[in-house]
Amino acid sequence: MSLPDNQTDFIVRRPDDWHLHLRDGEMLKAVLPHSSAHFGRAIIMPNLVPPVVKTSDAEAYLGRIQTALPEGHHFEPLMTLYLTERTEPADVELGVKSGLIKALKLYPAGATTNSDSGVRNIEAVYPVLEKMAEIDVPLLVHGEVTDADIDIFDREAVFIDRVLTPIRERFPSLRIVMEHVTTEDGVNFVKGAGDKTAATITTHHLIINRNAILVGGIKPHYYCLPVAKREKHRLALRAAASSGDGRFFLGTDSAPHSKSAKECACGCAGVFNAPNTVNCLAHVFEEDGALDKLEAFMSLNGPAFYGLPANEERIRLFKTDAPLVLEDKITVDGDEVVVFDPGFPLFWRYETANA
Repeated sequence: MSLPDNQTDFIVRRPDDWHLHLRDGEMLKAVLPHSSAHFGRAIIMPNLVPPVVKTSDAEAYLGRIQTALPEGHHFEPLMTLYLTERTEPADVELGVKSGLIKALKLYPAGATTNSDSGVRNIEAVYPVLEKMAEIDVPLLVHGEVTDADIDIFDREAVFIDRVLTPIRERFPSLRIVMEHVTTEDGVNFVKGAGDKTAATITTHHLIINRNAILVGGIKPHYYCLPVAKREKHRLALRAAASSGDGRFFLGTDSAPHSKSAKECACGCAGVFNAPNTVNCLAHVFEEDGALDKLEAFMSLNGPAFYGLPANEERIRLFKTDAPLVLEDKITVDGDEVVVFDPGFPLFWRYETANA
């Protein structure tokens, strides 16, 4: 797709979200409609309490998602397993061959929300990774070390050196997605690692750097993990997202937490951006003169990497003269979840379009 610089109305395939937290229970019921209204499919994160560690767990979770799906929404949850040191290769193979399991998620123990069951000794899961390479199912990695002596802003770069590079070298045929990449180091690793390695990029990491969290007072609703980094890293992410390179695609990492859990002495990490992601991305890509690359990032690159067809349904994006008035919070079980504030007005709308 090629667009003139001043294009303000165009059609793209319906986007997908390749990294999404839906939670469970009342939170699932409240947040699911905000993803299913905008995205055709989503890779569903397995870090529930307890985590989704077996194929039977994923089957049960899928059932709860389908029950919560609003009538008339056409949305496909793509299920994943939480990789642990007790994961059984046979169960992974069963889930993948049944068509239910689309990927496994590697959380270093203690790296982020509900990651206590994650991997402490990476070599302990090598038999599972070998099986995954054999049956061609992707490994999704939360790319941070958790050592107390490593600065939080350096943990992605250290993970690449200590963990990801050895995995990439040992299992050359394994498809790997570096989830929610946040650094220039991560972008460069993906670029140099060949076509079996990709990365998701979040909406908020394209928009905020670490100043947004810390300057003028702590802003807990911008706090996420991996944490936003320096401006040079944000710019590297913007360049990767808008490049058209098929190894970079959208994963919102939309991660809802109640307002009371965010605004407290030890607030939770996570940004809830599902309601306004497409609007924000249109703004970002227009700002970078790359609206012609937006469809690739949102709608084409992810399916291609996962070996799936792009969505047949189209959406029409169009720019308005007046800024949009969007929800800034939703109510969940007597509390609120705050929607990501990009810090600028949004003028891009979208609607379903005929193919």
